Amino acid sequence: MPAKVDVEKCTGCESCVSACPSEAIKMERGKAKVDANKCVDCGVCVDECPVEAISME
Repeated sequence: MPAKVDVEKCTGCESCVSACPSEAIKMERGKAKVDANKCVDCGVCVDECPVEAISME
């Protein structure tokens, strides 16, 4: 399962963007968005997010 972003919690800090080893996360309208085709399900973004807006569901 690719990472999922809760846009209500996302503050747009971009920590996940720089942490993602597969460059699967981009910012869209000030919120993180995961490209499911690029996501390698590593969970690095989950650990990096300071507001717990990303999960591996």
